[in-house]
Amino acid sequence: MTEKSVIFFDIDGTLLNHDKQLPLSTREAIFKLKELGHIVAIATGRAPFMYEDLREELGINTYVSYNGQYVVLNGEVLHTNPLNIPSLEKLTEVALSNNYPVVFMDHEDMKANVPEHDFISESIASLKIEHFPSHDPNYYKGRELYQTLFFCPEGEEKPYEQEFKDFDFVRWHPLSVDILPKGGSKAKGIEKIVEKLRIPAERQFAFGDGLNDLEMLSSVQNSVAMGNAEDTVKAVAKYVTKSVEEDGILNGLQMVGLLEP
Repeated sequence: MTEKSVIFFDIDGTLLNHDKQLPLSTREAIFKLKELGHIVAIATGRAPFMYEDLREELGINTYVSYNGQYVVLNGEVLHTNPLNIPSLEKLTEVALSNNYPVVFMDHEDMKANVPEHDFISESIASLKIEHFPSHDPNYYKGRELYQTLFFCPEGEEKPYEQEFKDFDFVRWHPLSVDILPKGGSKAKGIEKIVEKLRIPAERQFAFGDGLNDLEMLSSVQNSVAMGNAEDTVKAVAKYVTKSVEEDGILNGLQMVGLLEP
């Protein structure tokens, strides 16, 4: 019998190609892993509601969302790391005074603090997702938020970074920045899952391509960078596979010995 491993996959640029499609070879490889008794999990910067269809299609119920802030094991919430709401309130006030909108995000939805704004429309459109934030300026009240999108041109976030020290600011679009709890990462979310599963380091695998995968690929023993990853990402991974478009997941799983060539 195959020894059980756990394999964490990033979504964008890893499971999905640049048209946000799942290559057939990747889909078949995931089901083969499950058939062999391995645990297949997702580790993404996305919100849970942004990849519900993908989880259903692949039958995955263990995942790290929001770069480690919302962690689910076998369909049950295992760990959360919410934003500091008083700090977020202050940041939102300052942002509004500069005509910079924000979008509040929890595990179920996202809401904008303004009715409409070009920065929001342009940034969200680039994600090629069905979800678009409706307007609710009070969405942050009385609930845990795991991420906020802050919309401003490149460089304009610098004063906010200096003032709001309990947040990490990660730019993902020329007009938008992720605001996350300080020090959170995919690696920390993965840690919670493998501790609970008691799977040894040598049976842990991770695949990724982006800058938000650096900590994950540095800390997981058997890490695989996609061929389409940036050089800085490839540099920290143990293995480098082909690009997502060239059956990179299947190739990588064969490379690390989880699937036969």
